[in-house]
Amino acid sequence: MNDELKNNSSLAAGVSESHNTEFKSSWHDDYLKWVCGFANAIGGTIYIGKDDKGKVVGLPGYAKLMEDLPNKIRNAMGIICDVQLHEERSKYFISIKVNPYSVPVSLRGRFYYRSGSTKMELTGVELNEFLIKKAGKTWDDMIEEGATIKDIDGKSIAKFIEDSNDKGRLPETKGLNTFQILEKLKLTVGKKIKRAALVLFGKDPMRFYPNVQVKIGRFGTDAVDLRFQEIVEGNLVHMLHEVQVQLGYKFLTRPVTFEGFQRVEKDLYPIAAVREMLLNALVHRTYMGATIQMRVYDDRLSIWNEGTLPCGLTLEDLKREHSSRPRNPIIANACFLGGYIDTWGRGTLKIINSCKEAGLPVPEIKEMNGGVAVTLFAGQKPILSEGQGDKFGMISERIRNDFGKEMAKAFEIIVKHPEWTAEQIAEESGKTPRTIENYLSKLKKAGIIKRTGPKLGGHWEVTND
Repeated sequence: MNDELKNNSSLAAGVSESHNTEFKSSWHDDYLKWVCGFANAIGGTIYIGKDDKGKVVGLPGYAKLMEDLPNKIRNAMGIICDVQLHEERSKYFISIKVNPYSVPVSLRGRFYYRSGSTKMELTGVELNEFLIKKAGKTWDDMIEEGATIKDIDGKSIAKFIEDSNDKGRLPETKGLNTFQILEKLKLTVGKKIKRAALVLFGKDPMRFYPNVQVKIGRFGTDAVDLRFQEIVEGNLVHMLHEVQVQLGYKFLTRPVTFEGFQRVEKDLYPIAAVREMLLNALVHRTYMGATIQMRVYDDRLSIWNEGTLPCGLTLEDLKREHSSRPRNPIIANACFLGGYIDTWGRGTLKIINSCKEAGLPVPEIKEMNGGVAVTLFAGQKPILSEGQGDKFGMISERIRNDFGKEMAKAFEIIVKHPEWTAEQIAEESGKTPRTIENYLSKLKKAGIIKRTGPKLGGHWEVTND
């Protein structure tokens, strides 16, 4: 074996399949799609003659392939790749090193892209975004030829400036007219308006782009059980405010608990988490794609927006410190100046941490249906929800009159902690477990409470009407 083959063999040793590495046991011309995908993404290497685990299996006819592959790649896509022959334990394999290209690369008129560890064909909105990116632009940085300053809502800009006051990031806008403010925010080119300006402050963004809206649905036990829905449309500043209003007014029941006889209403989900979910969707969505969708269930709240994660960013990265890589950097920059978001990739961490502080389960973040979905989960369902709370005083008073104040105190603990066992209630109340068991038995016999589920993992429910 000559020195070149020795060097090539040592370079290839220990390589594992990843987002920029692909193993193929033999060659097929269909694998030109993988070459195209690497060229359009961040580059990569394809090994021919290795199994899925990277083990060399040998490659019959390697000599002819070494002659054919460079020509096949050049003739099909017009690019040059580094094709090398390697030997390991008397078995040969080939590596095709593909460099990333700054211009779009197509294979027989089709465009492919390497995303994560898979090859995907780009079509529709994704192809449009890809071609814009290869031209050195982003969707939100493009001029909207049919738009004028008359399409911008001055009230939305005023609200944006008001919201930014406590952050101190926004350049001085006092005395400036609407167009000059847009210039400060880098939302214009000459006398023309960028798409980002219409998304942020447009009077009617849907006149230019379909589906600039948030659809909110209230569901029962599953996605089939749709009870009612609302659609919020308008610019980003308007939707950010109005969606939160609609959620609080129609969709999210505020659990009711009591401290003594003081009625206390708490948010089912942390406001910071819900707001951050919505901001992430509004800033990072594909604006020529589907509507943002929020689904509210009894025990969870999810939001989905179209647009996959940027190449090189994984779902696990979102759960720890990571760089900010916005799909719409012009919109993101304006939202940063307005104090809506940070620019350090902390949005998902805020969602996770705020749920943790509220004692809720860890949120779920996943890619699905060409987009990203974030789901918050409610904790233990409150024993009394809104609409039931007014009955608490009567129930507690009845217990106090019929069984005494100590049992009424135990009932109050159950209301605040429906998941607690008799032992936990006893510890909180200062009574013995035997005494608490006696209280619970009397309350159950009176038809006031019942235990649902196992001793560990179950919860108490108020049954009295």
